Amino acid sequence: MKDFALFLLMGGGQPAAEGAQGGAGGFMTFLPFVAIIAIFYFLIIRPQNKKQKETQKMLAALKKGDKIVTIGGIHGTIQSVREQSVVVKVDEDTKIEFSRSAISSIVSPAKEDKEDKEDEEEKAGE
Repeated sequence: MKDFALFLLMGGGQPAAEGAQGGAGGFMTFLPFVAIIAIFYFLIIRPQNKKQKETQKMLAALKKGDKIVTIGGIHGTIQSVREQSVVVKVDEDTKIEFSRSAISSIVSPAKEDKEDKEDEEEKAGE
């Protein structure tokens, strides 16, 4: 019985005519694997990379005055920005330092200064 199963696994049960098309049969064997890899790439890997790039872009654009939410759910306003961390004001007297990677999202960006608005108006008027 063991020899019979081994015989079938080795391809001994194929007719001689199919043996002549071994090259095309080998390609057809790997086609489902290639399709699965393509599906994984387009449905899992590519969207994950895109989201990671957007998150890095958001973290690089953090500035004082932005209202943010941390991954722990703490809401606050950025008081100061450092290289690897930010200080978040969560209450009148409470300031907490977080790693930049702990910022989940920006709820509302900081309001622009009056000087920035005046510069934009001057450029639009010219």
